[in-house]
Amino acid sequence: MSLIANWKEVLDTANLSADKRMDVISRWLIIIRAAVFSMTATSGLIGGLLAAAAATRPDWLNFALALLGLIIAHAANNMTNDYFDLEGGVDTDEYARALYAPHPILGGLISKRGLQTAILTANLIDAAILAVLIARSGWTVLVFALLGLFVSVFYVAPPIKLKHHGLGEPGVFLVWGPLMIGGTYFVTAGQMPGPGLWLACIPYALVVTTVLIGKHIDKRQVDQTKGIRTLPVILGERASKILNIALMVAYYLLVAALVLSGTLGVWTLLVFLALPRLVRAIKIYRQPKPAAPPENYPVWPLWFVSAAFYHNKLAGGMFVLGLILNLIFPVYL
Repeated sequence: MSLIANWKEVLDTANLSADKRMDVISRWLIIIRAAVFSMTATSGLIGGLLAAAAATRPDWLNFALALLGLIIAHAANNMTNDYFDLEGGVDTDEYARALYAPHPILGGLISKRGLQTAILTANLIDAAILAVLIARSGWTVLVFALLGLFVSVFYVAPPIKLKHHGLGEPGVFLVWGPLMIGGTYFVTAGQMPGPGLWLACIPYALVVTTVLIGKHIDKRQVDQTKGIRTLPVILGERASKILNIALMVAYYLLVAALVLSGTLGVWTLLVFLALPRLVRAIKIYRQPKPAAPPENYPVWPLWFVSAAFYHNKLAGGMFVLGLILNLIFPVYL
């Protein structure tokens, strides 16, 4: 039971308390930053459930392969970002990445060569999954995969470094929305989404983007000194906070509009059960960051990202639950 408690703590906080023994599973969960995989799982589930509602015979094997591939790709992306940010001199012992959670290399969890091997292994597994999906669904799958790989690798890798030019946030929107949701829909339904279902990829992509913007607000001053021009560095803190609040609110407005248009079932209005978390997040965004962390706060110096992620988890979870209920008891306007 102590091991399970360790894994739960890592998945909840991206950390393991200093008084607990670091087991192998916990170490790897930290290395791949599994604490944020819920966002990828949610995007994949949304794509598969939208397909199940639209297709006569959804391909559940393709769905399972796509979901597994997305999660492995997210792990590879996290490790790649850590590797290139360390190589590029961005990640140091004093930078936020090494303060809110152990950096794989700086924290002594794995060697540089070991991280390279892990990245290669994850990408090879994903390549095998992609080959199976291409064989089962056609070459169109490759377009989704290559676009996702491009954003994943060049998010921090030279020479493009999307994050450094205010393009990391739009890249995340593209990946966690049209590419993940639309791609999973395609392999599950066996056809491209129609116009309305492409629009259904947008709401959850917005709340994933708020998580990244929140993280970049937290790191804005340090990123600015390092010449990393994230969107909050370009816009400034106040404008970035307003943008994040607007994106969170837009999530609910878009879901409601898609229900009223008949694109989504009525059950997806369950997302409105996450409104108390939206109110809490807005309250946090309208106040300055505290000078010191609250007691037992696990990911300091991050602050605004936590509020966005806390909102994201319930908002996305209710979306998925609504889509499941819509499959069982379909109700459309």
